[in-house]
Amino acid sequence: MELTPAPLFTDVYPGPEGGAAHWAVTSDGKRIRVGAWPLQGAKGTVLMFPGRTEYIEKYGETARELATRGFASMSIDWRGQGLADRMLDDPLVGHVDAFQDYQKDVAAMMRAARTLGMPRPFFLLAHSMGGCIGLRAVMEGLPVQSAAFTGPMWGIYIKPHLKLVAGVLSTMMPKLGKGHLLPPGSTTQPYVQAAPFEDNMLTTDAEMYDMMRDQLVAHPELALGGPSYVWLREALAETAHLSERAAPNLPAVAWMGTNERIVDMPRVQSRMESWKGGRLEMVEGGEHEVLMEVPDMRNPILDGIQRLFSATVTS
Repeated sequence: MELTPAPLFTDVYPGPEGGAAHWAVTSDGKRIRVGAWPLQGAKGTVLMFPGRTEYIEKYGETARELATRGFASMSIDWRGQGLADRMLDDPLVGHVDAFQDYQKDVAAMMRAARTLGMPRPFFLLAHSMGGCIGLRAVMEGLPVQSAAFTGPMWGIYIKPHLKLVAGVLSTMMPKLGKGHLLPPGSTTQPYVQAAPFEDNMLTTDAEMYDMMRDQLVAHPELALGGPSYVWLREALAETAHLSERAAPNLPAVAWMGTNERIVDMPRVQSRMESWKGGRLEMVEGGEHEVLMEVPDMRNPILDGIQRLFSATVTS
């Protein structure tokens, strides 16, 4: 696979030394960005699947933590976000034509991992929307030894009185040629710039919230606002479909904050109850981004990820 150099911003919470980013082209011609942090003598490589609106640099700190625990890592800008090709004329609206298109990005990431000679075996660490993408990927044979999920988007939390409205609008608006528009209540402003730290839905760690804000101030080209009607339609359909499929035969742990307000908690609980060799760990007081919570919350999760991956290392 041909890779060309891409920017990797290291001025705000950089990852470990030696990191680099590369442009890769998917099978349908979309340019995405992959980031890699090699590590001499690594036990393997952790494939980090970010959530919606996220970008490679947001996981620099996590890559640093993984390196201290003996793992190389990679991350990705999914199509429509980060520095990857945006999908609409308005680059601040999150959009994908079909949710399965993200699997083409996964395939490009795996080709890049092989081209770069990233150390094997591979492991999956997937957050939020990345957890949805990652679940389909492991169901379809992603070559990882085990999988860790944080706040996985296996369902989207929608207030009960709005569920019917969300379903109708996400179906009808695309038929009316308005699928590229934002649903009511969404804006093109990134959540961390629109919402005050107090009672935000991502983290109780003010330093990490500032990190998210500072990265977007320094590099506004990474910013992304709300999702389009088409994205919502596709996400609802994908999560419903995956909920009906059997869990793969793969060791897995999911971590979720007890104050989760973004993904559907019962859907996550149901999935992990049916996952042979899988378990759910609740993080007391945690919000959606448990890996970016206060150290007393995130460090035990990182230690748990290390134990899971180390236990499944194969020669």
